[in-house]
Amino acid sequence: MYINYMLEQNKNIYVKYWILLITILVSAMIVVGGLTRLTDSGLSITKWDLFTGIIPPINIKEWEFSFSLYKKIPEFQLLNSSMTLQEFKTIYWWEFIHRLLGRIIGLFFLIPLVFFTIKKMLSKKDLINLYLIFFLICFQGLIGWYMVKSGLSERTDVSHYRLSIHLTIAFIIFIFLLSHYLKFKYLSLHIIGKKLPNNLGYFFLFLVLIQISIGAFVSGLDAGQIYQTWPLMNESYFPDDSKLSEIFSLKSFETPSLVQFFHRNIAYLIIFIFIFILFLIYNNKDYEYLRKSALLIFCALILQILLGILAVISGAQIVIASMHQIGSIFLVTATVILTFRNSKVN
Repeated sequence: MYINYMLEQNKNIYVKYWILLITILVSAMIVVGGLTRLTDSGLSITKWDLFTGIIPPINIKEWEFSFSLYKKIPEFQLLNSSMTLQEFKTIYWWEFIHRLLGRIIGLFFLIPLVFFTIKKMLSKKDLINLYLIFFLICFQGLIGWYMVKSGLSERTDVSHYRLSIHLTIAFIIFIFLLSHYLKFKYLSLHIIGKKLPNNLGYFFLFLVLIQISIGAFVSGLDAGQIYQTWPLMNESYFPDDSKLSEIFSLKSFETPSLVQFFHRNIAYLIIFIFIFILFLIYNNKDYEYLRKSALLIFCALILQILLGILAVISGAQIVIASMHQIGSIFLVTATVILTFRNSKVN
């Protein structure tokens, strides 16, 4: 019996570290994707070659050919007509690394998954969940091309709606992977305590995910480069270039000042909900097991607030804006840990 237990533990270790590796790669993908957007590199590769696209240009002739394709799209013609080949190489490499990471994630996920399936190292439920994640990874690749395609003909940039979908799915994949890693890491964990009321932890995670989606709108519309003041938007709580009635229209999601307004106020709501969660956890001994997780969220949230303010004041300066996106990964990670521990209560 002990031998069987040890064999199961060894199998669990392989699966656990495989999922951890993919989780780290997906988080790196999110960071590189953010930098690809911030450096306006996302339209530099105008074709989606799933297999041949893995090899970058290797000589001047191939570089000039790739540059000639970029010259045909509106972004070059209307915004970057003075760009040199050397400058093109810079944005090309950002997009290439982003796509290469996507391919690596797909292969590193599928090959071990097939191996674990053949060796019957996973339960039926785990297999279904992991193949679902693989489907999401493949779907994410299609959404990425669908997003790029929106900027190749009539626009000088990608659709911020498609950008938001692309980023949101990336975080959903990250959340699923991290949840599975925690499951395999703490396979026999059972906690005596009390669950948070009304799925409060999941609601908080949902709000953070909504905020990330709106953050993609901010990035896609360059909404972080206006109203570079905080806590007011210039000298007003509400942007002075819009009307209050406009927030009830779908067009509000296409107005940079209103999108920044939404992003700010969802942040305030997240802070308010977290203070309520913190109050519950630290005023009831039944939630004592969640205090370390809540402290992690508190640290990540404070960091994210400070980076958000700095991003606004700096006009979305690239380094700060990228750090702000990295901060969202830490915040999501801490929140998933809290919801996972909460789910393990007997």
